[in-house]
Amino acid sequence: MNLLKALATVSSMTLLSRILGFARDAIIARTFGAGAATDAFFVAFKLPNLLRRLFAEGAFSQAFVPILAEYKNRRGEEATRILVSRVASVLFVAVAMVAGLGIVAAPLIVLISAPGFSADVEKFQLTVEMTRIVFPYILFMSLVAFAGGILNTFSRFMVPAFTPVLLNVAMILAAAFAAPYFDPPVLALAWGAFIGGILQLSLQIPALKRLGFLPRWDWAPKDEGVRRILLLMGPAAFGVSIAQISLLINTIFASFLTAGSVSWLYYADRLMEFPTGMLGVALGTILLPSLAKHYADNDPSQYSRLLDWGLRMTLMLAAPAAVGLGILAGPLIATLFLYGEFTPHDLEMTRLALVAYSIGLVGLILVKVLAPGFYARQNIKTPVKIALLTLLATQAMNLAFIGPLQHAGLALSIGIGACLNAGILFYKLRSFGIFQPQPGWAVFLFKLMTALAVMGLLLWLGVGNLSQWIEYDFSLRILHLSALVAGGASAYFAALWLLGFRLHQFKRRAA
Repeated sequence: MNLLKALATVSSMTLLSRILGFARDAIIARTFGAGAATDAFFVAFKLPNLLRRLFAEGAFSQAFVPILAEYKNRRGEEATRILVSRVASVLFVAVAMVAGLGIVAAPLIVLISAPGFSADVEKFQLTVEMTRIVFPYILFMSLVAFAGGILNTFSRFMVPAFTPVLLNVAMILAAAFAAPYFDPPVLALAWGAFIGGILQLSLQIPALKRLGFLPRWDWAPKDEGVRRILLLMGPAAFGVSIAQISLLINTIFASFLTAGSVSWLYYADRLMEFPTGMLGVALGTILLPSLAKHYADNDPSQYSRLLDWGLRMTLMLAAPAAVGLGILAGPLIATLFLYGEFTPHDLEMTRLALVAYSIGLVGLILVKVLAPGFYARQNIKTPVKIALLTLLATQAMNLAFIGPLQHAGLALSIGIGACLNAGILFYKLRSFGIFQPQPGWAVFLFKLMTALAVMGLLLWLGVGNLSQWIEYDFSLRILHLSALVAGGASAYFAALWLLGFRLHQFKRRAA
């Protein structure tokens, strides 16, 4: 399979999911606004969503896929089937226990996640109730990630990429239609997340059956492959999910700030997830199986070339996304969220957070491309050390920035921390001799910066004043924003074409 085609497939499915995700958040903002009720839901969903990202986009894939690829390439189909069944059995028992513990310990989890909520008894109890409803989501999504790892290893990328759409559909229906039947109405969101998890798992089962890898019960926790995956998972969880851990800690800081701070950060983070998912997660998903194959084949040259391709694709696609988010932050938030209970003040506060986040967007995406360079080699020690340093640096920046910048300072610390993480990962890949840059990087970067300057200038001239976006009705916002996005993208890619970039130069076959 052509990796560029695979990237387009995964990104297009992710785009659909993100569009529905924005529709979901727009409906939530319109129905509930940004206040105590939404703060309670976002905190309740924070830890299960963190663990979902950890499994679906991080630790489990990074630990499971390299071992699965090794079995597939070296040990044959029957040994691979046995591994799949044994991993599924252990995973189900372990995560079911975690979900049960989360339900029982929900008050303690909320107290740790948002200690500032304890001052408001009603808000605290609502958050506890919703935490208990959404915690089983972890079990569903762990099994979804497991199924996705199998399908991706066999280059079946479309079904795992489409699966998140079902969560957004379930939550949209819950917010739009079910909310009036709950007391308080925000409880509908928690049940929407619960049902969404069930729907996502249900979609994966037929795909596994068609592939011939639907697992059976096979309890063997001491199996060699199971033990190797478990040994990789713990450190990989910390190393890959450092940005999400920082987001969780940020919630603790934000819970002590002005009411709405948690929600402003959430809405800004949702906009950041659009390019992060379309590019970072998609690139990491398609790169990991091929990197693992090159490592299993002892082919360091192709391994390095594949990383080089991934880095160039990241910079070529993520850099314009970062510039665009920074310049278009206000228009984007106004178009998506400025309705109903979401006020112009909420718009400005969310805009500040998004601009701060955009500074670190390239770093956030690079981490998702560079980390597989270590995990495909089953190297967990190096990324963990880097992640620990990054976490400490991020929290130090939180303490420095939260006073003068309030919630925007928390977003800025995440972005700068991600850039630090990516920079050290890159340095270690070079110093270990894992990555050797291909010729032409200086010219590539010069052309890229030139195209970014053209795009940035066009957007800056066309965006206008934020006050006019507040006065616009929905149709004018959509038309103006669409024109800016289309014009900026056209200017960027036209500049790249004039500078000599061609599509065929970026085609690459999967291993």
